[in-house]
Amino acid sequence: MWQMMDLLYGHKKQMISREEALPGRPGYAYPLVREHAVLGTDMLGPDAPTDPAPWPAGSEEIVLAGGCFWGVERIAWEVPGVHTTSAGYAGGFTAHPTYEEVFSARTGHAEAVRVVYTGGEETLRALLTAFWEQHDPTTANRQGNDVGTEYRSAVYWTSEAQGRVVRDSAERYQRDLDAAGRGAITTELAPLAEAGDGRYYTAEPEHQQYLAKNPGGYCNHGFNGVACSIG
Repeated sequence: MWQMMDLLYGHKKQMISREEALPGRPGYAYPLVREHAVLGTDMLGPDAPTDPAPWPAGSEEIVLAGGCFWGVERIAWEVPGVHTTSAGYAGGFTAHPTYEEVFSARTGHAEAVRVVYTGGEETLRALLTAFWEQHDPTTANRQGNDVGTEYRSAVYWTSEAQGRVVRDSAERYQRDLDAAGRGAITTELAPLAEAGDGRYYTAEPEHQQYLAKNPGGYCNHGFNGVACSIG
């Protein structure tokens, strides 16, 4: 099956260069929504185009990617200590891309989820535990039947303190995978500022909290069979 998928989608597994990426645009090509349909919190915070509002004092941001962002977002909003989440695009080169452009694998972006959380390292470790366990970080540019660089596994942090926790969690989870006879982690680990153009772009309204609005909607995320012992 994988051989057939590679024949059909192999071109999408090659990361595009900055020079080859689609041209961007100065602003969003669609309206943004602010209220989280599950948590009731402000998804945009200081990024709101009008009337920006700060997130709670002491909150932190991190961006996760692990296949279709519908499932990754649900995983994130269920973690205690998470203030808000949004589906979006990160790690690419095309400014203000659309879903169709990202799906073409010609922008360099991953389907991603921005997570704003409180509770410091305790919440971050819980979030990373759910992240590692609920997708397969060993399949490069693919999650199940979803093939392409837009479906790659990635963690983009916004502070060096987060980076240390992320790198430690990856090392620990690799040991868990090794013990289970699984492969090597392919997850891209980088500061958000150094991933593509260094920006996170909020996705179209129809993608926000999609699985809450469509309980029977497509999702291929679930326990991957290897428990995470990062603590």
